[in-house]
Amino acid sequence: MGLPRIAPYPLPAQAELPAPRATWQPRAERLALLVHDMQRYFLAPYAPDAAPLGPAIANLARLLERSRALGVPVFYTAQKGNQERCDRGLQADLWGPGMRASAEHEAIVEELAPRAGEHVLVKHRYSAFQRSNLETLMRARGRDQLLVTGVYAHIGCTATVVEAFQRDIEPFIAADAVADFSREDHDQALRWIARTCGVPMSTEALLEVLR
Repeated sequence: MGLPRIAPYPLPAQAELPAPRATWQPRAERLALLVHDMQRYFLAPYAPDAAPLGPAIANLARLLERSRALGVPVFYTAQKGNQERCDRGLQADLWGPGMRASAEHEAIVEELAPRAGEHVLVKHRYSAFQRSNLETLMRARGRDQLLVTGVYAHIGCTATVVEAFQRDIEPFIAADAVADFSREDHDQALRWIARTCGVPMSTEALLEVLR
């Protein structure tokens, strides 16, 4: 029960990424960026300066900078601490009571902190779309592509990617701006996404496209 300790592992390089079934390319005028669950509670199991977390945060910060410069809308997810069992639901059976209502657990890490005008969605389930108005906010801004970053790749990030696909939003996942429980879990998430519902891309490839 609860989160495991996570041993360091190297992030995948562009040459290691699985070939996607989809041929979509991200476009700044269509894209929204999602920073998924980058709260202190979820990042505590990692060695802070080691891979995957240290490089993933650095890559995510670069994507944030480019997105903001291009006017790409930025959204965040963040859980609330001290959840009631009726709100936490079945997640309590798998992960325990979750985080406390304190900055030590709830705060988004400083390197990726939201800016004025960026929406922080309250996270209720694995997918960022569940019990949120993420799709409405995207559609109102003319956005039909979503770039997912953050943690954990094989859980909430994958759930969000597949739900975006099911809502006819073209999903992308920044393969080296996400982190997971292990490299095996990380790679498995990217393979499944590539085969079924989205496009894994490296930060460098994304920055090249999003000029």
